[in-house]
Amino acid sequence: MNLVIFNHHALTPDMGGGTRHYDFAKELVGRGHKVTIIASSFHYAAYKETKTYVNSDYLKECVDGVDFIWIKTHGYKSNGPKRVFNMLEYMYKAQKVQMDRKADVVIGSSVHLFAVYAAWKFAKQAAVPFMMEVRDIWPQTLIDMGMSKWHPFILLLGFLERFLYKKADKVITLLPDAHVHIESFGVKKEDIIWISNGVETKRFENIRKNRKSKELLITYTGSMGEANALSTLMEVARDLNKKYTDIRFQLIGEGALKQELIEYKEQYGLKNIEIFPAVSKDEVAQVLKDSDVLYLGLKDSPLYRFGMSLNKLFDYLAAEVPIIFAGQIKNNPVKEAKAGYCIPSEDKDALQSTIVRLYKMSEEERAPYAKGNLNYIEKNFSIQFLTEKLENLLNGLVWKKK
Repeated sequence: MNLVIFNHHALTPDMGGGTRHYDFAKELVGRGHKVTIIASSFHYAAYKETKTYVNSDYLKECVDGVDFIWIKTHGYKSNGPKRVFNMLEYMYKAQKVQMDRKADVVIGSSVHLFAVYAAWKFAKQAAVPFMMEVRDIWPQTLIDMGMSKWHPFILLLGFLERFLYKKADKVITLLPDAHVHIESFGVKKEDIIWISNGVETKRFENIRKNRKSKELLITYTGSMGEANALSTLMEVARDLNKKYTDIRFQLIGEGALKQELIEYKEQYGLKNIEIFPAVSKDEVAQVLKDSDVLYLGLKDSPLYRFGMSLNKLFDYLAAEVPIIFAGQIKNNPVKEAKAGYCIPSEDKDALQSTIVRLYKMSEEERAPYAKGNLNYIEKNFSIQFLTEKLENLLNGLVWKKK
């Protein structure tokens, strides 16, 4: 089977960030399939170009057997008109790529709906099945963030959403309860398949804790945006700065609020927190293993009423390190795996008391919160398990077409 995936923001493990489609593709290649991922080489979180182009707007690269077609797009520094232009540029150029082989099935991933539209156009021209992958629910996500439902951009996305649901042969969703929203557009429940984000557990094999220190190191990795509730963590770090000199924090990643977090640290002279650039996916495992506690926060928002599927959470669980999860959601793998403490969103007092409680525990006392996490992941969220679901779905579409 020849699979083509349109994901504007797809990444390889050396880039730092989510590698969902690379991981799925690598596993599928190992099972005898061919996979091509069409992506932009402009990094959406680091705001930088990752490839060098000479006389073309396209580059082809094979990474671990997975074929990537990188598209050159104009950069941006924040959300706004330039980012929208970047999306439209990807949509236009992605439809024009020259493939080395004919596709059997096409997936369009909704990091934004223009990418999904490009995938549909490509699939239509190739006369092959088309699947829509719903990551964030557009335009509802923007409405939940405060944008008017009558804004012209929202109306455009709403039209695209309705159109693409009608055209999709199957709909993949990363969110466990998104089917409630999708069914309202007339999509049959049996045509909606939940395939969560997950983790390549092999990255954590033979990884041992290298760091030896009496300090309690609390780590956050990933995007530094409004949704991640990092301001609460910074405020707690400020409160603990003089009370507990053996509690330290590190934030690793990129995002729109990173500079603001750096300025907060400098303004209050916080010596107990460090903010670092993103590291590659292959380096994340060691960073997490060398931590004593992992932090994950979400703002209290209607965005999460359909559940969540955060890449970093599955990495956290695979690392087998106690987790503090601050958020209100229905599906809670931290709670299901008994992997740490679950507290309300943006509750500074609850976060501070939980950190102090963990600080006062011995390493042996904290160990049970991490025990069994990897077993839970392998059964529910490993790339191997999730790829099996995807492969069965793809085979069903290809056989039906024949």
